[in-house]
Amino acid sequence: ADASTVTIRTRKFMTNRLLQRKQMVIDVLHPGLANLSKTEVREKLSKMFKSESDLVFPFGFRTQFGGGRSTGFVLIYDSMDAAKKFEPKYRLARQGLAEVKRVARKQRKERKNRNKKFRGTEKRKNKRAAKKSS
Repeated sequence: ADASTVTIRTRKFMTNRLLQRKQMVIDVLHPGLANLSKTEVREKLSKMFKSESDLVFPFGFRTQFGGGRSTGFVLIYDSMDAAKKFEPKYRLARQGLAEVKRVARKQRKERKNRNKKFRGTEKRKNKRAAKKSS
């Protein structure tokens, strides 16, 4: 039971021209293995579809009850700028392509409580000003 016994099957394959990507559901058969890491899935799929592994975005994996098989979703972008344009920031960050800047918890809470004093459009204006200053 090693990585060589793993097979990947694709289902519901679709070429999405509008978002410049290929998208599909994949079934990963991994008998005897707990699960396959997303990086391993990326490597295998980049070989299968002849693209760079940076452009492969696997997510949403669920292991079937009893193990040995997982199902997930994969997006393979045509280019890096397409990926950066359409992919959500958190998935880019997962892959180390984007940096997520976090405001300190205390600051977030203070901002939230300051905004409680306002209502309606005034609140919205205040939120925008607070975001620009941080």
